[in-house]
Amino acid sequence: MGNTLGLAPMGTLPRRSPRREEPLPNPGSFDELHRLCKDVFPAQMEGVKLVVNKVLSSHFQVAHTIHMSALGLPGYHLHAAYAGDWQLSPTETQQAKFLTWQFDGEYRGDDYTATLTLGNPDLIGESVIMVAHFLQSLTHRLVLGGELVYHRRPGEEGAILTLAGKYSAVHWVATLNVGSGGAHASYYHRANEQVQVGVEFEANTRLQDTTFSFGYHLTLPQANMVFRGLVDSNWCVGAVLEKKMPPLPVTLALGAFLNHWRNRFHCGFSITVG
Repeated sequence: MGNTLGLAPMGTLPRRSPRREEPLPNPGSFDELHRLCKDVFPAQMEGVKLVVNKVLSSHFQVAHTIHMSALGLPGYHLHAAYAGDWQLSPTETQQAKFLTWQFDGEYRGDDYTATLTLGNPDLIGESVIMVAHFLQSLTHRLVLGGELVYHRRPGEEGAILTLAGKYSAVHWVATLNVGSGGAHASYYHRANEQVQVGVEFEANTRLQDTTFSFGYHLTLPQANMVFRGLVDSNWCVGAVLEKKMPPLPVTLALGAFLNHWRNRFHCGFSITVG
């Protein structure tokens, strides 16, 4: 009888568990698309301002603002905000004879955000301003969305559509809004822990105006100081110096701005508590 040669089966290789993909992040709100770049630029300051922030709970906070200026009457503003799964923040502002009413509703999903804003709704006069936003995270770096602005009043009705996109890398973020009303592009770059720069381009088709701005943000952690500066295509230069006063929850700010084209100069000082 012939001999039969049998080969023992080789051990099966362990199977690799399928790689779990991380869920896409929430893209944030539409108004926050250019926030990283805008935070680099100094905020306009004029006169003297006192701001007191008070957090009442994890969902509710209030802010008191007193502003005194040589260009206008002194004013006081109270702002109250509630933040939850649904963010509803009706706001009423009154200045002189101008009265507005605004209702905001925002819903944030796992990888998208939808927002609806109604301004001055008047059922009797058949007038309303509606702003709808939607953002969707396509990848961990790319976000796409849009904005629809609709307004109606007796004898007039119209809508403006704007498309938006944002790409986030490790050290930089590029954002672009394009619509029939114009375009808004920004670029943010973080050089290191102390230096950040931002570039903005805005074009308005209705006003036939374009603006190019460059801003920088310098942090001095050992001195608890932050310095912001800007220069733009309208021959404006400005800077703001902020100084924190630990252990007190107080921040002092001093700013100055000069418009060479219009020969205007203004400065300001503010105290923020909380």
